[in-house]
Amino acid sequence: MERTQISLYWKCQLIGWTTASLYWAFVAITSGQFLWGLGFAQLVTDVILYAGITHLYKLFAESNKWQLLPLNSLMVRMFIAVPVMGIIYTCCTIPKVYFLRTMFVNSGRLDLDQFALTNISGIFMAGIRLMSIWLLAYHLYHYARREVALANENAVLQLGFKQAQLDNLSSQLNPHFLFNALNTVKSLIYTRPDGAARGIDLLSEILRNSLYRGNAMMVRLDEEIALVKDYLELESMRMEERLRFEFQINVPDLSVSIPRLSLQLLVENAVKHGIAKRLTGGKVTIATYQQKDFLCVEVTNPGKLELDNENAGIGLENLKNRLDIGYKGAAKFNISQHEENVLATLIIPMA
Repeated sequence: MERTQISLYWKCQLIGWTTASLYWAFVAITSGQFLWGLGFAQLVTDVILYAGITHLYKLFAESNKWQLLPLNSLMVRMFIAVPVMGIIYTCCTIPKVYFLRTMFVNSGRLDLDQFALTNISGIFMAGIRLMSIWLLAYHLYHYARREVALANENAVLQLGFKQAQLDNLSSQLNPHFLFNALNTVKSLIYTRPDGAARGIDLLSEILRNSLYRGNAMMVRLDEEIALVKDYLELESMRMEERLRFEFQINVPDLSVSIPRLSLQLLVENAVKHGIAKRLTGGKVTIATYQQKDFLCVEVTNPGKLELDNENAGIGLENLKNRLDIGYKGAAKFNISQHEENVLATLIIPMA
């Protein structure tokens, strides 16, 4: 039979409150006023009652997502929560202690009002101390876990971005790409010298973007569109009438940030795995629009979806991972076949 595993949280609850109760028992023993029956009853009720109170706080904090708050906001809430928890502790402890003492010591002759007035300040201060310790331990643990998780996510995101940079750089420095681009420029030197100069400018701009844009993982939408336009213009010089492209930009704020090289990847896949494989070529359409609080980007090209293409698959999988980590699941990416066209859709929050 499978053994039931106790979670770390409940282990800490049981150990912590048992230790606190044993400490109070030790104080009673050293003072010479310890009763074993009363001590055992105190131990059991302390663990059950105080673990229950703090667990209710845990449920309340989780339902209000306090574990996701920045440290300053969390400290303000804890400053309010500690005295509230101290009051709850006092209200629960006074009748508990009174009931147990009437059972084991005074046989019901102790007056509750008098007992409460005599002990309320000491019990309240004890509650403040205990609840402060518990709240600090609980929230510091979750804060540390969150920081570690964020560090891991940032490391994975940075790694994914570096891979995207390397993929893009590898693509731009690919001998086949450079060979085609340089041959295009060479042919234009004899037929269209101004076009050759433009081709050199475009190639240098693309390489500059790949090599010297630093470690920024996000860029403005208009900057990414400018990079894509340079790429498409250079490719159209080589493919001539086989490659046509159209931009449909319907976003009021072009300064919105998107993952760097994300649109470039989609357009490059459309050209390499769609247009370049068709004798008649085709048209790549890049559309951007706003849908509520989300930016929608669509890249459409004629062709057949090739899910088994290793190079395209790695790049798209890397993009999916970057979106999942960077937007915590709020971004969506999909690529699908629509009749004779392949449609790649990217949806990301604008905030």
